[in-house]
Amino acid sequence: MELRQLRYFVTVVDEGGFTRAAERLHLTQPGLSAQIRQLERELGQRLLDRGARTVTPTEVGAAVLGHARAALAAADRIGETVQEFTGLLRGHVRLGVISGAATEEFDVADVLADFHHDHPQVGISLTEDTAERMLAALERGELDIALVGLTGAATNPGIGLEVILETPLVAAVALDAPTDPAESAGTITLAALTDRRLICLPIGTGLRGVFERSCSAAGFTPHIAFEAAAPPLLLRLAARGLGTAIVPALTPAEATAFGVRALTVVEPRIYGRLAIAWRTDRPGGPAAKVLLGQLRIALGQRAIG
Repeated sequence: MELRQLRYFVTVVDEGGFTRAAERLHLTQPGLSAQIRQLERELGQRLLDRGARTVTPTEVGAAVLGHARAALAAADRIGETVQEFTGLLRGHVRLGVISGAATEEFDVADVLADFHHDHPQVGISLTEDTAERMLAALERGELDIALVGLTGAATNPGIGLEVILETPLVAAVALDAPTDPAESAGTITLAALTDRRLICLPIGTGLRGVFERSCSAAGFTPHIAFEAAAPPLLLRLAARGLGTAIVPALTPAEATAFGVRALTVVEPRIYGRLAIAWRTDRPGGPAAKVLLGQLRIALGQRAIG
């Protein structure tokens, strides 16, 4: 019995057939079938039921599957351990970021460039998506690290989080919008947003999740008139009088540049939180561990500084 045969067996089960498994393994289908038959002969049992449309594990195959996965995982960890001792990182790291997170304040590109310079043998893939989808991808093992906005929902206990930014939410309105006397202090109550046309980030983003949960707790459903993935576009829409944009806090210079007035949401104050997320309940590869450490140091320091 060879490790590659176990890998072939697991891949056929995962793909539900020999054709897709052969494509994934870059093998010919007859060659893959021959390897599986050889494994079955060595074990003296059929591992797969070969149907007309799908291939499924037999009772014996299902019992063997968990052990095969464990053996492959152990073999991978052996290789990773050797790489740690040699000091030469290899492999691939999958990083996810929310739209708009790679700003000058949180220069993810700078961190990745430094990491690549130090570890040129490591491949890096970068995905931009909503917080909800990236957290789900972390749980499925499709991402190693993610930079996400927290939605306020409970997270899987197997996911570690380090908050690197906390910012109050503001309601941005056009400069020529009517001014309510209650807004003279630069604030607006959450209840005052009940009947307003709002401009928000899409469902699944951290800021949208936190805002909608706060509205629900206050007893109303916000009227979302426009959605966009980037806060600058939300602000431009607000500046043209299309509604009130719900965005992270703005400096006076930023508000002036976009042509809006920024009113801090109060009663209650609502905070958006940006965090680095990773899996804590299963070991990551050495390359992912090193990049995670560099991100925590670089982005954490910039948040503090």
